[in-house]
Amino acid sequence: MTISRRTLLGAGAGLGVGVLSACGSNTGRGGGGSGGVQLAQWYHQYGEAGTEQAVKRYAAAYTKAHVTVQWRPGNYDQQTAAALLTDSGPDVFEVNGPSLDQIQGGQIEDLTALLDGVRDDFNPAVLAPKTYQGKVYGIPQTIDTQMLYYRKSMLRDAGVRPPQSLDELVDVAGKLTSRKVKGLFLGNDGGAGVLGGTPLYAAGLRLVTDDGKVGFDDPAAARTLGKLRELYAAKSLLLGAPTDWSDPSAFLQGLTAMQWSGLWALPQVQKELGDDFGVLPFPKDGSRGKPTVPVGAYGAAVSARSKHREAAEEYVKWLWVERTDYQEDFALGYGFHIPARISLAKKAAKLRTGAAADAVRFATDHGYAQPLLWTPAAQTAYQDALSRIIKDGANPESELRGVVRKVAAELDRVQHTS
Repeated sequence: MTISRRTLLGAGAGLGVGVLSACGSNTGRGGGGSGGVQLAQWYHQYGEAGTEQAVKRYAAAYTKAHVTVQWRPGNYDQQTAAALLTDSGPDVFEVNGPSLDQIQGGQIEDLTALLDGVRDDFNPAVLAPKTYQGKVYGIPQTIDTQMLYYRKSMLRDAGVRPPQSLDELVDVAGKLTSRKVKGLFLGNDGGAGVLGGTPLYAAGLRLVTDDGKVGFDDPAAARTLGKLRELYAAKSLLLGAPTDWSDPSAFLQGLTAMQWSGLWALPQVQKELGDDFGVLPFPKDGSRGKPTVPVGAYGAAVSARSKHREAAEEYVKWLWVERTDYQEDFALGYGFHIPARISLAKKAAKLRTGAAADAVRFATDHGYAQPLLWTPAAQTAYQDALSRIIKDGANPESELRGVVRKVAAELDRVQHTS
């Protein structure tokens, strides 16, 4: 499977950290409109066939400006960050974020007004990280999510039910493990890379609170992460699979009875297994816990250095607010994703039944996204500790104490930056 939009949910806690697919490059003019304004629009390079042609077709249909679409291979986040500091960057661009630095630095435009009357129709979990002090700086385009796939027949043969709590997940994974099959696949590193903050949210905690404090300075965090170590130590996890968590091959080949993967894998799983599978959110842990799935969304933003900011904002509103037909096409025509608009997700034919409908419900009811205040430094500190807890058996309490100190210092720093 070609890694593409799924990468924004890789490497932990709901959003990607710059691993973008690269499969060749094409830059072409997308605008055939009659307007005299010239707008440059950037996208990161999706691996799904037809996506590039689709976004150029959308741009060509716009009549109030000439829109040139650039398909950007390589490290897109670095490219856009650098371009926003110059006068030669894009007018409209796709953003995996935006970052707090870009907002505080006045590099991107406030797009709040574009959502007048429809803001409540955007999934709040993916809108939140694009919102700062009540203002929206990116319009979510489409949603990716992760979930737990399980093989119905394997669970039935083992006499176990789909796990509804983390304790049940540990127990069921053990009962499903045999000489030939492992109970659970969380990635070749035991889940340290992909799970990120998901277990914390499943314990009823958060990465960052609404008032900008550390959201996991709580004994429940150590308890929950300790259970991930239990899974690893009990040898219930599949490790060293030919492909990693984002590809469902291990699940489809019967190497594991359960696998954590992405929504993008669902069409392939359904094609090969028919009705012999189900999906679940990450199970809750503890009395305050709740089922949880990470969600992420690229968004459309406007550069503050654009000479045509008003025209650029008008184009963004047309494409990502008004043209719901294009929004549904972008989400489901060239891959398998959830439209960012709740109303579109509910009515899309491909998402109305079975496991797909379950996935939409999980994203709507149980979704969380990596918060805007969660900086790369905080992410690194947490991910390193999580890896040591799961793989090395490090003490969860002492590891988390160190992470809490580092994250608290980071949150203090970014919130006192003018």
